[in-house]
Amino acid sequence: VQLQASGGGLVQAGGSLRLSCTASGSIFSINAMFWYRQAPGKQRELAAAITSGGSTNYLDSVKGRFTISRDNAKNTVFLQMNSLKPEDTALYFCSATVVTTARSIVNYWGQGTLVTVSS
Repeated sequence: VQLQASGGGLVQAGGSLRLSCTASGSIFSINAMFWYRQAPGKQRELAAAITSGGSTNYLDSVKGRFTISRDNAKNTVFLQMNSLKPEDTALYFCSATVVTTARSIVNYWGQGTLVTVSS
C-alpha cells in the first residue's frame, strides 16, 4: 500500500491551499485517515482526522480554517486550508489505517508535502 500526497506550495498569509493524498495497492478498506504536520524544530502533530463514516477532529489551532474530507471511492483524503498563517508552515504528512486484502490492519504513511506560508 502506498500513499501519495500532493498540493503543497508557497502561499502568502491569508491564502489557501488544498492538499490531496491517495492510497493505492492491496486495499480492502480504509478506516480513519489523517493529516499530520511537522514544523521545523518541532514535534509532529495531528492536524486533522476523519473516520470512514465522515466524523472529523481538528487541532485547536486549525479549527474553523482547515477542513478535512475524503472520497472513499477514490481512497483519497483532502485537506482544505484557508486563512493560512505563517505558523502553519510545516511538512504535512497523510496517514491512513488500512485493512489490507489479507485482512491485516496496518497504518501507512505518505511522503510529506511542504507548505510554506509567507508573512
